[in-house]
Amino acid sequence: MQHRKKAAAETAADLLWKATDALRGAVDAAQYKEFVLALLCLRYVSFAFEQRRRQIIGSPDLADVPENHRQLILDDPYEYASEGVYWVPPVARWDVIAERLRDPECDAGEVLDEAVRAVMRESRDLTGAFPTVFAMPGVDLDRPLRGLFALLGDDRVAGAGSRPPRDVMGELYEYFVARFARAEGRRGGEFHTPASVARLLVGMVAPREGRIHDPCCGTGGLLIQARKFIETHGGRPGRDLRIWGQELNQRTWQLAKMNFTVHGMDPAAVGDSWSDTLAEDRLPDLKADYVVANPPFRMGGWARDERDPRWRFGVPPQSNANYAWLQHVISKLGDRGCGGVVLSNGSMTSNQLGEGSIRAALVESDLVACMVALPAQLFTHTQIPACVWLLAKDKSSQGTVRLADRRREVLFIDARNLGTLVGRAERVLAEDDLAAVIGTYHAWRGTADAASYRDVGGFCRSVGLEEIRALNHVLTPGRYVGTSEVKDGEGDREPIQDRIDRTTRDFYGLLDEADRLEADIREQLRGVHRAPWTPPIGP
Repeated sequence: MQHRKKAAAETAADLLWKATDALRGAVDAAQYKEFVLALLCLRYVSFAFEQRRRQIIGSPDLADVPENHRQLILDDPYEYASEGVYWVPPVARWDVIAERLRDPECDAGEVLDEAVRAVMRESRDLTGAFPTVFAMPGVDLDRPLRGLFALLGDDRVAGAGSRPPRDVMGELYEYFVARFARAEGRRGGEFHTPASVARLLVGMVAPREGRIHDPCCGTGGLLIQARKFIETHGGRPGRDLRIWGQELNQRTWQLAKMNFTVHGMDPAAVGDSWSDTLAEDRLPDLKADYVVANPPFRMGGWARDERDPRWRFGVPPQSNANYAWLQHVISKLGDRGCGGVVLSNGSMTSNQLGEGSIRAALVESDLVACMVALPAQLFTHTQIPACVWLLAKDKSSQGTVRLADRRREVLFIDARNLGTLVGRAERVLAEDDLAAVIGTYHAWRGTADAASYRDVGGFCRSVGLEEIRALNHVLTPGRYVGTSEVKDGEGDREPIQDRIDRTTRDFYGLLDEADRLEADIREQLRGVHRAPWTPPIGP
């Protein structure tokens, strides 16, 4: 069954990706991304509405209802909202749009923009969610838009009669978000967390019930992964786990609302507008049980206010927001909350501009539970090596929960040698890799059903605060886990390509460190006031 699901999704995705070829010649990647994803969302909303309408028509309760009353029931938005389906006005229904587009004289862009505006007017949760970009003055997109619309009506894309539209369209949406992120390169990394990284982060945080928050949610991938985690572990999404997100960029915020919609989630969870979390926390009173975040790496020029109460452990430097994000996450955690944050490797070692003292304060306050060094090339938009910070407000056994008491300890995991290359420039964490890291952390924490924990040379080690203090609170796992045991003769058996890949990763790490040091030096030099040079007087 799983194989058939995957094959169906890949067939639909291949069809749609080919259909974007015509768009790529007329607009750039960021624009045709909006065309495709907005149409996918419109197709989902319309298809779900059509399905619900057929259910109402076929209901035995409607058999004896007079025709005029039957129509009132069919047109009652509550009959749809009660099943989590959006009311779609006639002008935005797929068959009505298809009929209008049969007229070769109509403007396809204007017809589609009219449809999405109508959907947003009818549903408050979707207000502002759709970009109205289909009618672009001076750009002839009529033919490719008609072709894309027609293809989205294909049963293989809509999943008619076989799978819930949420499953099919949700998978397609995720597929295209990932493809567009690769196409946009560095810009794409601002809105997309690779799937294997999202699964790693959510798997370590393990949200079972309560509240989860992503302060820089991008297109919402981490929060959607949290919902999948709940479903996989027998929970009830929407009941057991409440979700909140915040996003800075307007277009990315729109993509998040559409992503939530096609996954059957409440798009209101990402707020009614976009905003900068570091400048304006829209959820000041939220105390979450879980926080997940993949903020921009080494973000400079952020909205820094030295009086902000979030900076309990020190004011982060203007040139790098790493420690602003960490402290923000901590500020959002409840008394027993835990948070996972993906940051660049420099965050584990930097001593410039007060970052070292902030890191020391976090460690001494016993807020750091686990550090994971990730393999290189997981992110298509950057070669900067990354790590995972796992933060916890309470590392005790927590009474009846009966976890392992890990106060004044930190687990270090060196996962740099994990992952599999797909293509020449992208690495993914396979199932075994994810199980190794996630399982190791939960074994260390003593989570129910987890195996017993033990240190593994070269991979993981539990370290006391005294030893971390002796190393000036540096949190690089490689400093603590040691080397793996190698039997006689095995040291020379590493395949040449693996050795090249490992050396390349190490080299990129050194380049990253050089870039970070250069940025720190430049920042410090900006504060040095030099007297203007004057020529010598006299002969």
